[in-house]
Amino acid sequence: MAGMYFTEEHQLFRDSLKEFLKKEVVPNIDKWEEAGAIDRSIWKKFGDMGYFGLATPEEYGGLDLDLFYTIIFLEELQKINSGGFAAAMWAHAYLAMTHVNKEGDKSIKENYLTPSVAGEKIGCLCVTEPFGGSDVAGMRTTAEKKGDTYVLNGSKTFITNGVYADYMVVAAKTSPELGNKGISIFMVDKETAGVSASKLNKLGWRASDTAEIAFDNVTIPAANLMGDEGKGFSYIMQHFALERLIMGVNAHARAEFALDYARQYMSERTTFGQTIDKYQALRHTYSDLYADMEICREYNYSVAYRLNKGEYVVKEATISKLKSTKMADEVIYGCLQFLGGYGYMEDYPMARMLRDSRLGPIGGGTSEILREIIAKMVIDKKEYKPATK
Repeated sequence: MAGMYFTEEHQLFRDSLKEFLKKEVVPNIDKWEEAGAIDRSIWKKFGDMGYFGLATPEEYGGLDLDLFYTIIFLEELQKINSGGFAAAMWAHAYLAMTHVNKEGDKSIKENYLTPSVAGEKIGCLCVTEPFGGSDVAGMRTTAEKKGDTYVLNGSKTFITNGVYADYMVVAAKTSPELGNKGISIFMVDKETAGVSASKLNKLGWRASDTAEIAFDNVTIPAANLMGDEGKGFSYIMQHFALERLIMGVNAHARAEFALDYARQYMSERTTFGQTIDKYQALRHTYSDLYADMEICREYNYSVAYRLNKGEYVVKEATISKLKSTKMADEVIYGCLQFLGGYGYMEDYPMARMLRDSRLGPIGGGTSEILREIIAKMVIDKKEYKPATK
């Protein structure tokens, strides 16, 4: 089935990426997980290989390739068993950089997108707030227009790359009285006076830096407004489709990795004179888990195909994240059980994978919120439309 979506060139790219990750990343993962920090130099190495520019126009140093190169990038990052490292890379390339690419003007793109592609600058996206969570429209951060500047006040939380970042793409209310129609998007340099970030202590994703960020009378040029004032909510919703598909793809990829590892372990682990992959109860449980993974993977590929053609796939991407992240948690829980006591040991990969996977149904919109979005679209017939810059 993969042949429907992946060409020989895609496969060559996958092979090259695997080799790169095996050489440059895998030997360092345990160190970065323990330290809770990733060496800055790895971003430059990713940039040198072109991995941050897969979806970026050539004008700004990118490769402008089809979406299935991104799918491969995401899948292989999940197979090094560090959700935190993977998140740091894709949050830079597909959360922050997506907004810069789509809403930034030429000057912003030259100053931030081009060095982001090169791995010379790291970006983060600042939407979620301590009191808002998945309620984007309820954000309290404000950006008040004063002459040729905006003054930002407020806070954001659960921001991936919030401490590492050189720049932040920040959502704030320019017209609080208008609710979600009063939200705008801004480029904020990390070193701007009044910006502070503190690292959060997490259950999983330990290699990545997740931060709470405060804005205390942060003054930025009016030229740092990205896109049109008041259209920020539409921009965020539009890009959520990509973010949710990304998290769906991440989920099926880590589930596939867990199943591959468990199958190998079961073929070597012997009890009562036979390997445990010969026990019917385990074989049938494994088959159910594999089938669930396969269904999600094929669905996600079909959504990626439609998104790559330019279709507006808000509903489909929301379904992707909802079902795939639930599936991944169940698959990894089952695979940990296959390993018995060893599954509970930190020396084996399943314990970390279980912790990392648990963020799937939370980040990028909780499963509860996603169900309500789907209900609004299929029951209430609500239509979400793409933003126009």
